[in-house]
Amino acid sequence: MSTNDPRHYDVILSPVITEKSTNASEYNKVVFKVRLDATKPQIKDAVEKLFDVKVKGVNTIVRKGKVKAFRGIVGNQSDTKRAIVTLEEGHRIDVTTGL
Repeated sequence: MSTNDPRHYDVILSPVITEKSTNASEYNKVVFKVRLDATKPQIKDAVEKLFDVKVKGVNTIVRKGKVKAFRGIVGNQSDTKRAIVTLEEGHRIDVTTGL
């Protein structure tokens, strides 16, 4: 495995484990929560280096934060950015094991 740059750990924050992302894994896609200022080339490089896989493409989504009320106190959730990473055939990432 190649040497890891510590900055790769800053780009990818966590895997997203939802019903929708689990269904996407059947099509060689993995969903990660990433930094808001992360670019597609940075995400691709980080995933390839950290997980030792070949990335076919990266799509990103910015989910706008919601306004929520809890016990009468109104607050805002932060915006989050997610990356849907498509892997080349034959490559897999098991997000349940972690890094």
